[in-house]
Amino acid sequence: MMLPIDFVANEARLIDEQRFDDWLALFTEDGRYWVPLRGAAQAEGEAHVSLADEDHLLLQLRVQRLKNPKAHSQHPRSRCQHVLQPSQVVAQDDAAGTCELRTPFLYIESRGARQLQLAGTATHRLVRAGDAWRIRMKRVDLLDAGEPLPAIQLFP
Repeated sequence: MMLPIDFVANEARLIDEQRFDDWLALFTEDGRYWVPLRGAAQAEGEAHVSLADEDHLLLQLRVQRLKNPKAHSQHPRSRCQHVLQPSQVVAQDDAAGTCELRTPFLYIESRGARQLQLAGTATHRLVRAGDAWRIRMKRVDLLDAGEPLPAIQLFP
């Protein structure tokens, strides 16, 4: 079984390589991808607007849009690169098969001649599914979350 720390690096690589179906398969059916509007200051469960709050169905729709050759937002195609600091295990329960990791990152998204650079911290809540880890929750706290941001096409 892949170590949780290696799992996070692999997840970022799948996004960078635009292997979105493989990336989506990392999520549990009840998985969630969340980018709070107020970043780390926003408590989970707090009723507040988010930059992204996507369950498995919404993630599937976004992946389908990204793969559609007629998607206007993908002309020219978006590309990205994650630069990760080492992940830290925040909590791990071997008996329950769960692990939570925190990973500071830099994220660069390029479309044509424009580049968007974001910094933040990703928190992954992983659950063991057989001999693999799966994402139950990925929370992305952007450093400048409350500031005006251009459209983010891919997945920081």
